[in-house]
Amino acid sequence: MELTVKLANHQYAILIEKGSLSQIGTWLTKKWGPRKLAIITDQTVASLYGETVLTSLTANGYTATLLQVAPGEVSKSLATAAMLYEQLADFGMTRSDSIVVLGGGVVGDLGAFVASTYMRGVSFVQVPTTLLAQVDSSVGGKTAVNTSSAKNLVGTFAQPTAVLIDPETLQTLPKRRISEGIAEIVKSAAISDVDLWQTLQSLPDKEKLITQAESIIHACCQIKARIVETDEFDNGERLILNFGHTIGHAIENQAGYGQITHGEAVAIGMVQVSKIAEQKGLVAPGVTAELIQLLTKFNLPTSMPALEPKRLYQALTHDKKARGKQLKLIIVPTIGQAKIQQVPIEEMKDYLEIID
Repeated sequence: MELTVKLANHQYAILIEKGSLSQIGTWLTKKWGPRKLAIITDQTVASLYGETVLTSLTANGYTATLLQVAPGEVSKSLATAAMLYEQLADFGMTRSDSIVVLGGGVVGDLGAFVASTYMRGVSFVQVPTTLLAQVDSSVGGKTAVNTSSAKNLVGTFAQPTAVLIDPETLQTLPKRRISEGIAEIVKSAAISDVDLWQTLQSLPDKEKLITQAESIIHACCQIKARIVETDEFDNGERLILNFGHTIGHAIENQAGYGQITHGEAVAIGMVQVSKIAEQKGLVAPGVTAELIQLLTKFNLPTSMPALEPKRLYQALTHDKKARGKQLKLIIVPTIGQAKIQQVPIEEMKDYLEIID
């Protein structure tokens, strides 16, 4: 399966194909001539797929090196980015060379951030190896690292040359990481695709979902491509992709990055926003119950964790959708249709159930 993201000044292909990882070198020769390629990945992914990718790249005439970071959110930092800049310089990387970003959401965001800022930007491809990255974060051109203040506080917009998705990498994912990715699939269906929502409802469990991974990944990439094509820089409709993320990012920040996975935090965020919005009459009765039922089936949390609500509120004041004292909150009035709701930041205390 293949689809194309068509932007105003750039377009790129997304290839979704089982077994494609071992053919990455051949695939890249259709896009890039001979050059140096730095593979940015983490130690876990390197142990599983590093040699496969290196072998394919060198067999097709590329001079390649493997740059590894520690797995998990701990690496999504300016300090890790600085370390990678030095390693790229030591490799003799120039602006005519490129980066292969190989891994899950953390590596995807970090690697693309490094590519977009090293020497003011070098070309890169995204090769996502987790379900979350395959259905969401590898497409669209957002890059970022975390700070102690907020998740994704420092970042850029930088589109890849292409995206290669091999669903066979899902076979090595822990069950918790599968569930994490399903949270983003549920989000995509909730905001834009009733048919995908009904497909998810019909599946008995996540094991059955994985047997349909190619078609589900394709559906999610189509949703995101369509939205990004109309709003590349997150000023309008693209904001709906943040359903569940406003509260979700605050939860990640306050729990400690990596303690609650991104997908788990988004699942909780979707339910919490829907619950309060439903109480306010902004969401149709029953939407929250549907969300809870679907997320629970796929082993995702739906209740707020034991975190200090006022600290969560402080964290979400750094949300990138905030403008002055207003925040653009994403709600889903009915399944398949999202809405951008302008709310005073102070009103977010309602959504966190803070009683002053």
